[in-house]
Amino acid sequence: MARYGITTDKAFGIPIPELRRIARTIGKNHNLAQELWKTGFHEARILAGMIGDPKLLSDAQMEEWTAGFNSWDLCDQCCNNLFAYSSLAHSKAVEWSNHPQEFVKRAGFVIMAVLAVHDKKSDDSLFISFLPLIENAAVDQRNFVKKAVNWALRQIGKRNPVLHRETVRISRKLLDSASPSARWIGRDALRELTSDKILTKLRVHYD
Repeated sequence: MARYGITTDKAFGIPIPELRRIARTIGKNHNLAQELWKTGFHEARILAGMIGDPKLLSDAQMEEWTAGFNSWDLCDQCCNNLFAYSSLAHSKAVEWSNHPQEFVKRAGFVIMAVLAVHDKKSDDSLFISFLPLIENAAVDQRNFVKKAVNWALRQIGKRNPVLHRETVRISRKLLDSASPSARWIGRDALRELTSDKILTKLRVHYD
């Protein structure tokens, strides 16, 4: 865990598949999720995100939990399993995209990435509104922010042909940035977005 940049001072070393098995056994239990979070233990907090009920999430609880993010995996698990399915997900993604704290800011872009995959109801305008936030944050040199920004850009681009063209445009623009982080994001995103696999899947063509 330490080798992958995960905080281990209050961790048991329980694998994610085992936590998922436990979560399936418990089912949704928001009260228990809140109690697990209060323990401060790494895996207990990941499990809390797995069994929490997104319908019961409040703004205050989301703010409290994100303030407790101390590693990328806790951030990603909470966003993937819980936050992205809250009615507050869209507004929190926007709000956190400019947050000074590294893992809170990461959370904003992880939510964008998860929404791009799982939110089947929102139209393109929502994801287009995320693109200026992605472009602005691309200059952030912090590793865990940079990778989340890149993730969000790629996932939005893979959603459909319209969004693909917009994300390719942004990626190419980032290549000309003075920021090494922005250039890396643009280059890495273009590598996937213009791959034969993605172009064929979306049936898009560029001259």
